[in-house]
Amino acid sequence: MPSISIATLDRGTKDVDAAVFASFGSTFKGRILTPKDGAYNEARTVWNAMIDRHPAVIMQCTSAADVQQAVKFAREHHLLVAVKGGGHNIAGNAVCDGGLLIDLSPMKTVTIQKAEGIAHVGGGATLGEFDGAAQAHGLATPLGINSTTGVAGLTLGGGFGWLSRKYGMSIDNLVGAEVVLASGDIVNTNEKQNPDLFWALRGGGGNFGVVTRFDFKLHPVGPDVAGGLIVYRMSEASAMLKKYREFAKSLVDEMSVWFVLRLAPPLPFLPEDVHGEEILVFAGCYAGDPQAGMKYFDAVRAFGKPVGEHVGVMPYVGWQQVLDPLLTPGARNYWKSHNFASVSDGLIDTLIRYAGRLPSSQCEIAVAMVGGAMGRVKPEATAYAHRDANHIMNVHGRWDNAADDEKCIAWARDLYKDTAPFASGGVYVNFLTQEEGDKIKAAYGVNYNRLVELKKKYDPTNFFRVNQNIKA
Repeated sequence: MPSISIATLDRGTKDVDAAVFASFGSTFKGRILTPKDGAYNEARTVWNAMIDRHPAVIMQCTSAADVQQAVKFAREHHLLVAVKGGGHNIAGNAVCDGGLLIDLSPMKTVTIQKAEGIAHVGGGATLGEFDGAAQAHGLATPLGINSTTGVAGLTLGGGFGWLSRKYGMSIDNLVGAEVVLASGDIVNTNEKQNPDLFWALRGGGGNFGVVTRFDFKLHPVGPDVAGGLIVYRMSEASAMLKKYREFAKSLVDEMSVWFVLRLAPPLPFLPEDVHGEEILVFAGCYAGDPQAGMKYFDAVRAFGKPVGEHVGVMPYVGWQQVLDPLLTPGARNYWKSHNFASVSDGLIDTLIRYAGRLPSSQCEIAVAMVGGAMGRVKPEATAYAHRDANHIMNVHGRWDNAADDEKCIAWARDLYKDTAPFASGGVYVNFLTQEEGDKIKAAYGVNYNRLVELKKKYDPTNFFRVNQNIKA
């Protein structure tokens, strides 16, 4: 049989006899793909269309034992490895050129232990799959805002969403995990078992192993919540954002209101003369009794004169999917991010200025409201350190044609630069692009040195390096 040339950790290549992979059949329960296989292209494709990488071999795993076999094989042959969960990471770290891709996407099982209030979630599950299983029991845990996002990557970088002001980050609700280490060992980790590894996984990214199962604490949420969008014209944005700033100061933890500056899509609740115009959108969700939450939407509506709204009581799983149409796979994406302690006048002016020069109809500036329970955790308690942030900005460059790369990336970079004077320092590691290796220390903040020491302990050869990499 012919051999397969695979990239190695020392940036060379190694020819591996294809018969070696064929021999896995008796013990490896998943599927092994090469570029000759019809399913290969789909398996290597990730959410961000700017990432177009071609691994030599894809090992689609169905269990921790499959992952263990893949890791041991790659370690034995000194191969370059990437790990794919949901494939949603903006930097495209789920896939590598020429190396071995460990694909967790078949591992989607979500098991809800209602009496214990715990969810066991496979490393390939998406937010939508988790939400659906948990909401069947009226339960949830804080995750992100797009149902196609992978639970694994989101959580390992920290994870925040509509429930985070009430219940903390995704990592604050992680109570245990099953991990395949660089050594090939399968270990369980929690506050009592391998507690230093458990600390590192809560914000340290994919640097320490392949997490094949996440164990989350669950909370009573829904099945219905108060949620919705309230839209203003950009001409009113300055006044509206200053009112929002005052509104946010005394807001209860149950309520989270984010804002977005973008061009209006042709939504049915917006007048046709607004379509394509610059708008300010307030998006909110109340993590409590829906009727009690409606008064907070009344307050946002009272900021001024909205041009449209879509507000009401709706299923939580539906609210978690409300932004999916704006975040479909296949577009080109480039992000930049800052944390902010407050929404200052200077920040407001800068955001509005850049919203007036959006380079594509899909580009937007999204600012999440965090704080609350998320901010009441000590910076050293988990690997994610930036607990002082009350707002997290995502400069979301998004477009379809490669010919627009230069202008869209330049817009995002310029906005990032001009908002830096108002930022509180630090950055959300999940929002870092592939070129931002120089921001890794800032992403891990005061915890970086401890993470380096744990990298030396759990992955001394930097076997797991296709990530926002911590170098021992």
